[in-house]
Amino acid sequence: MTEPQPQTHSTIRPLAFHAAPGTEDWRVLGEGACTFFPAASFADAARLVAAIATAVDGLGAPDVDLRPEGVTVRLITVAEDYYGLTERHIELARRISAAARALGATAEPHAAQTVQVTVDALERPAVVAFWRALLGYRDRAGSPEDLIDPARRGAPFYFQQMDEPRPQRNRVHVDVWVPYDVAEQRVAAALAAGGRLVSDDDAPALWVLADPEGNEACVGAAGAAG
Repeated sequence: MTEPQPQTHSTIRPLAFHAAPGTEDWRVLGEGACTFFPAASFADAARLVAAIATAVDGLGAPDVDLRPEGVTVRLITVAEDYYGLTERHIELARRISAAARALGATAEPHAAQTVQVTVDALERPAVVAFWRALLGYRDRAGSPEDLIDPARRGAPFYFQQMDEPRPQRNRVHVDVWVPYDVAEQRVAAALAAGGRLVSDDDAPALWVLADPEGNEACVGAAGAAG
């Protein structure tokens, strides 16, 4: 008797995820596809989480953040290529959205965002070891350049390999990943609040901004152009 073969799934780009029918509730951010379902009470939010657990049985477990105000759901897929998204994540998103609709919950994908701390490093292994011990974080599976909070509460840290020092520029900055269709609005708000545009060479996927004292931050929008 032939052994059953594991099902494989094609890797897709963020833009393809957004174009797939049934993913309208979702936005691909820095770690994967995310959405937010507001709730009228903690009990309503808990019921939604239970419905999601039933809906995704057999497809894998999403990352779920349950709060009295609602439920944030992340399909964490970050990888070196294409954010690690596959066709399976499209089906996961569809099932979760359907479970939410059955309970009368409406997604607010524009409310989703992720924040990452990026550290420039010349000797990356040594720098990573320090921050791992300091934060109590662990390595992200398969990545020598990412640290994550085991409890999924704190912001992930990314260690960017540098070939030489960058004089007169900060070595640590914040990356804010927002939905592609609100990214320009977020950039405009930051500039109106006293920020300065450092670079828009990679817009609409990425902008580099600085505060009034020169501290830099990036606004990223996966799926805006690829």
